[in-house]
Amino acid sequence: MTKRSTARTKARLVGTREAILTLLKQRGPSDSEALASELGISAMAVRQHLYALRQQKLVSHREEPRPVGRPAKLWFPTPAANRFFPDAHASLTVSLLNATGETFGEEGVQRLVARCAKRQIANYRSRIPAPAPLQARLEALISIRNEEGFMAEVQRQRDGSFLLIENHCPISAAANVCPKLCDAEMGVFRAILGVDVSIERAEHMVAGARRCVYRIRTSES
Repeated sequence: MTKRSTARTKARLVGTREAILTLLKQRGPSDSEALASELGISAMAVRQHLYALRQQKLVSHREEPRPVGRPAKLWFPTPAANRFFPDAHASLTVSLLNATGETFGEEGVQRLVARCAKRQIANYRSRIPAPAPLQARLEALISIRNEEGFMAEVQRQRDGSFLLIENHCPISAAANVCPKLCDAEMGVFRAILGVDVSIERAEHMVAGARRCVYRIRTSES
């Protein structure tokens, strides 16, 4: 095998492992068979990558009993894997928030967050058509959120409501220091989606969930 072909093989391995981490981040704890189905490779190959990721302390697993056979290993990313996902300059953001609080107090932090939210609303409104149906507005919103690193998706529910799901939070370090950022995010969503839409947070990373989930419905649904 030439050096060039060896390099290509290593690149594929790295790419596959990154894809596995991404799937685990998006889908939650999964077994090797489910990952193999998503990736189009064998479960054996997936297990080899998972064991390598475990050696790097990037994934761990828990066992789940199954009706037949041995318990299944459900794999999930460890906190160490977060470095592979966007962090929106976490340490700098936290430092700025702390400095603002020390200099201008709690009111200063609140004013800073409100100013950022106002700019965010203006930016989103320039890209999301207000007259469009709710689903179209949500799809435009998740497109923007994905550009920002939130690994977002929208799921329509049987009752006509929608789930806006964010599988990653690039500002989680800052949100843990300043929960007002999460409140501001809700305000941004309400401003963008309209007064006829109700938004309820169903899952919250800051509260310990693996993702943030918002249940969204119109007054008609």
